Amino acid sequence: MTTSVAAYAAPSAKAPLERTTVERRTVGEFDVLIDIKFAGICHSDIHQAREGWGEAIFPMVPGHEIAGVVAEVGPGVTKFKAGDRVGVGCMVDSCRRCENCLAGREQHCVAGNVGTYNAVGRDGEPTYGGYSQKVVVDENFTVRIPDGLALDVAAPLLCAGITTYSPLKHWGAAPGKKVAVVGLGGLGHMAVKIAHALGAEVTVLSQSLRKKDDGLKLGADHYYATSDPATFENLAGTFDIILSTVSAPLDFGAYLGLLRTGGALVNVGAPEEPVALNLFSLISGNKTLAGSAIGGIAETQEMLDFCAGHGLGAEIELIEASRINEAYERVLASDVRYRFVIDTATI
Repeated sequence: MTTSVAAYAAPSAKAPLERTTVERRTVGEFDVLIDIKFAGICHSDIHQAREGWGEAIFPMVPGHEIAGVVAEVGPGVTKFKAGDRVGVGCMVDSCRRCENCLAGREQHCVAGNVGTYNAVGRDGEPTYGGYSQKVVVDENFTVRIPDGLALDVAAPLLCAGITTYSPLKHWGAAPGKKVAVVGLGGLGHMAVKIAHALGAEVTVLSQSLRKKDDGLKLGADHYYATSDPATFENLAGTFDIILSTVSAPLDFGAYLGLLRTGGALVNVGAPEEPVALNLFSLISGNKTLAGSAIGGIAETQEMLDFCAGHGLGAEIELIEASRINEAYERVLASDVRYRFVIDTATI
């Protein structure tokens, strides 16, 4: 028997979100029913609710940064019990059989992973995300939130945390490496914290110096304004890794010029517009232009354990659900330090 739960949804593309109800499926054999306590607001929620990335499914309940407490488990569940502190990130299923799934890279499922929202599950029903009071998720796509992390600051780690942790680990952020983070927003502020905790020398590249004090407090060693042409002259050939967290097109030639020979510019921000690139920017210096999308379930758990061990949570502004539409506009205006989190008790 399905359960009706309160939620906030976009009824159509670009429409303001409004309070409604959605149906959650009956708890199955391997399912976990989660009382959602907090849900982060990610820029990708806005991209999808406004169809910036293409046609979407409506009504849409966004939210893939979910932190809560287990209320009920199915009879076959072995990983969780009622009362456990858990999280759900950007996906809730995959084929589980392809090469990528078997290797723990469910985010790259050959058949396509099932998004936490704006997707269709294997039951043929649309998925609804974390801007709601409860959710039912398979135990294999649920992760444990360590006791050392408060649920409100842990919620954004389910996207912003893993989205930055995965490429930093993959491309070797470590002592002796120089890492630049482009943009100090929801993703960027976690990238700074994680890269610093991994032991790298961290530089923030932002349009202005407006957030310089914040960046240094978060763990950056250096902070430069990209609006100053001297930045690209003085830092040429400096970095091993540049992690771009912004959703606006960059002058890739200019940023590739900041890499050392063999360095990598990795994109986790996803602009809605196509970008241009002169391939000589890559050929000269044997450089790499790469992308990265979240991480697998095991790596997400690894990230949470790492953050708990280093005392890393997101910097948040906790809001009531009635302020979601206001929060969207403030995200677009870069007016948040650094992640809005919804108190779902207010839905």
